[in-house]
Amino acid sequence: MQLRLGFAVTISQDVSGAQAGHLKRREGADDWDELQRALVRKIVPAELKEKLRLWLLDFDARIDSTLFSTGKGARELYERYSTFMDRFYVGRWKRWVFIEPLSEAATLGLGGLVLMLALAVPAFRETADEDWLKKSDLAVSFLDRYGNPIGSRGIKHNDSIPLEDFPDVLIKATLATEDRRFYDHFGIDIAGTARALVTNAQAGGVRQGGSSITQQLAKNLFLSNERTIERKVNEAFLAVWLETRLTKNEILKLYLDRAYMGGGTFGVDGAAHFYFNKSARDVNLAEAAMLAGLFKAPTKYAPHINLPAARARANVVLDNLVDAGFMTEGQVFGARRNPATAVDRRDENSPNYYLDWAFDEMRKLVETFPKSYSERVFVVRTAIDMNVQRAAEDAIENQLRQFGRDYHATQAATVVADLDGGVRAMVGGRDYGASQFNRATDAYRQPGSSFKPYVYTTALLNGFKPTSIIVDGPVCIGNWCPQNYGHSYSGAVTLTQAITRSINVVPVKLSIALGGKTPNPAKAGRAKIVEVARRFGIKAPLPDTPSLPIGADEVTVVEHAVAYATFPNKGKSVTPHAVLEVRTGAGDLVWRFDRDGKKPLQAIPASVAADMAQMMSHVVSEGTARRAALDGIPTAGKTGTTNNYRDAWFVGYTGNFTCAIWYGNDDYSPTNRMTGGSLPAQTWHDIMVAAHQGVEIKELPGVGAGTKLPPQPPSANVAANAAAKPAEFKPPPPVLTKRGADILVHVEKLLDEAAKAAGEPAKPAKPVSSSSAEFTDSFASAQPDRPASAAARKN
Repeated sequence: MQLRLGFAVTISQDVSGAQAGHLKRREGADDWDELQRALVRKIVPAELKEKLRLWLLDFDARIDSTLFSTGKGARELYERYSTFMDRFYVGRWKRWVFIEPLSEAATLGLGGLVLMLALAVPAFRETADEDWLKKSDLAVSFLDRYGNPIGSRGIKHNDSIPLEDFPDVLIKATLATEDRRFYDHFGIDIAGTARALVTNAQAGGVRQGGSSITQQLAKNLFLSNERTIERKVNEAFLAVWLETRLTKNEILKLYLDRAYMGGGTFGVDGAAHFYFNKSARDVNLAEAAMLAGLFKAPTKYAPHINLPAARARANVVLDNLVDAGFMTEGQVFGARRNPATAVDRRDENSPNYYLDWAFDEMRKLVETFPKSYSERVFVVRTAIDMNVQRAAEDAIENQLRQFGRDYHATQAATVVADLDGGVRAMVGGRDYGASQFNRATDAYRQPGSSFKPYVYTTALLNGFKPTSIIVDGPVCIGNWCPQNYGHSYSGAVTLTQAITRSINVVPVKLSIALGGKTPNPAKAGRAKIVEVARRFGIKAPLPDTPSLPIGADEVTVVEHAVAYATFPNKGKSVTPHAVLEVRTGAGDLVWRFDRDGKKPLQAIPASVAADMAQMMSHVVSEGTARRAALDGIPTAGKTGTTNNYRDAWFVGYTGNFTCAIWYGNDDYSPTNRMTGGSLPAQTWHDIMVAAHQGVEIKELPGVGAGTKLPPQPPSANVAANAAAKPAEFKPPPPVLTKRGADILVHVEKLLDEAAKAAGEPAKPAKPVSSSSAEFTDSFASAQPDRPASAAARKN
């Protein structure tokens, strides 16, 4: 207690001293510093300060000693290393010939390894799936909605033939043509790649492929067919990876089983059955050469499509067998003299576009199955109706054959669907053999005015009525001012009148009105329209543009067709699908759409759907789609034509089905003033007449009910259906060109000369002018609904 009191007194005295010093501070800074030092000496004992000073000196000495010792040791070590390396010193010319190149090679090699590792990472991500060996080996047999076989896709007869059972000539033909050094390289044939580069450089184009069989298998298993540098790099790394996982014989077996061989077949055994009606075990040399020739371009050299090209390619394969030393000219002579003949399958009408789409859907469906599920062979019942499918194919082919040249249209696509989204028919193009690109599912084209029902639906959802009045007059959004078809305005019109006459200004004004009092009402209104289209099932990008309300954004035919099913479905949107039922090869049920598929969603109120059906029925009965009218069947729909007549659409529906038709050109070139109300509406009519044969006609909400059509005889075709339609809805007669008229004149002269030579008096004939103006006028007069001038955006 006394100690604490003494310390407090000392501190008090020191503080008092400090205060006194502060008072004397003005007298001199030296006195103040002296007082501070005195105060520190009082607080920190002298013994503690001495110990701290000694400890810091010791710590500093230790650091100095450590640094000195380390530096000294490093110098000694470097001197020893230099002395040791001096033994290997190479000078003069030897250094520049050997040492420097090796050093640079090591540096570049290390950098190359780092670069290769960076490039290999994306490729090896493709192998992350533990089931990589099985993810492409589906074998699917497809049935129509009634259980009849219609085709197959995937690996046919998977693993049914061991490699040793394949004919020796088939193995040799494949190796001689695709990869002669297959058993010698590590997955990449360096010599073959170099040879291909030289050959292609000399030819100025792609004349020879440099990919090995392993690289081609890697592409088939993991990658797509796109021609990019990234794909080739990934292909090379995956080829090396496959070589480390599989033996050469396993790689060759997989390649023979999984390569696409044309005609919808995969694998040489499936191709042998398809082209020659025999197993791959039984093919002869000529047939083996033809099969081996398919690897390069299965569509181009498919014998059921182009037999001369297939035989020419087989002859090249025989040359390769001789060049590779696998066979002699005498051994292949018989195959040259007696080339293979494929089974005639021209009369087989397999729905290939539909099957391709259904197979893609099936592959996505299998990915949803549990990982433990190992079954790979399936029997799938689809929604296709082959009667409707043939009617759709015939209708499109007939229209293009008769009027495609007049309209400058070369392609068409259509989708017919049930109201639950099941696709009954699909045509993805005019000729599957010429082009496997599916224009019904993969082509994005502007829908034109056929997009307007989504705009009018949005308006009805936001307080408008079918009888609401909108003024058809000039309107601009920024620098863009839409024009109507005839460059004229109709003044005050109802929404029903606007959609019936396909007025462009009204949907644009509606998009502005839907935006309300927002800072940018047009943009806000378009956002509402896109949101409603999404509810209908449109998954296309639909970027925000001022012309979106009149169909400037692109959609696919299948999405557009099934989205329209929302109207007859009382406002419920459905998903387009092909698969109804999936069973294993043994018959066990795996999946069923009505049980496991996506359920309908209430996209819009039933009252709005009924109002839209009533409005759109006027388009068919008195508007731009009069050619689509069906006798006794309530019908509704909307035509669509885009800028410069590049695309022509008609999308319509009844109480039973929905259907979309598109006509145009793959290169986006304009047609000859084709509108949605011409060939598309007529084709829709022909298809739907066939689809409704013998079907109980269901009521169309908002329009009413119809009558049941009599069953169609099996032998009847679309032409017979077309003959029964009203005369005013027939397509215009074809234009007789100048060349055609000249040919008729020439034929007439030949007949006259023949009659004179026979001594018979020539009958007076009506003169045929070499000009086609007369015929063109008659062509135009047969189209009363075709205005003389075009607009920026048509019906």
